[in-house]
Amino acid sequence: MAERDERDLLLYLRDLRWLDVDRGAGAGEFLADNLPEASDGSKAPLDALAVQASSCRRCRLAANRRKVVFGVGNPHARLMFVGEGPGAEEDAQGVPFVGRAGQLLTAMIRAMRLRREDVYIANIVKCRPPGNRDPESDEAAACLPYLRHQIELVDPAVIVLLGRVAARFLLGTTAPMHSYRGVWTSWEGRDVLPTFHPAYLLRNPAAKAQAWTDLQQLRAFWGPE
Repeated sequence: MAERDERDLLLYLRDLRWLDVDRGAGAGEFLADNLPEASDGSKAPLDALAVQASSCRRCRLAANRRKVVFGVGNPHARLMFVGEGPGAEEDAQGVPFVGRAGQLLTAMIRAMRLRREDVYIANIVKCRPPGNRDPESDEAAACLPYLRHQIELVDPAVIVLLGRVAARFLLGTTAPMHSYRGVWTSWEGRDVLPTFHPAYLLRNPAAKAQAWTDLQQLRAFWGPE
């Protein structure tokens, strides 16, 4: 099933004109050379923060969670993706973006000739909101110190905000997503590009052309001069 889902998602991306997406080796060649390696391979600071988050009881979301979904990826990534919060699959596995929307995000990352392990992926909140509802303001406020610390430790050059919820709580905007999607901005000295959440793309195929232009911007940003 997982293999068929990945194939379907790659076909979906080809339909967006991401024609150079493939399933073979070498998918990380385009950008991997631009990403710094850890000097000693240590993930200790992020690991310590993850341990702290694993016992967090700062908000009501802790009551029904199965696992804290902290973050995943390169602890020194120059590119970081931030979503809104875990879904059912993420809550079960403790890893962000592993459901169908996560498979689409992985395929989008591969379309940039990167691997998931080349980037860092996190969410506004670390515990699943009931019924996959949007996080409440107080829930996000309780969890944002963890995300801020993750950003400080990873120190990405670019943050991609996936969807209106991530933009609302990191940028402070309640404007409609279409009014700022694909428009570069900044957050505490870092370049930020808001774009659609992969789950939105799966529900709204008409948005795929706009998602393609956003991916082109990212590729141009990271491409060779």
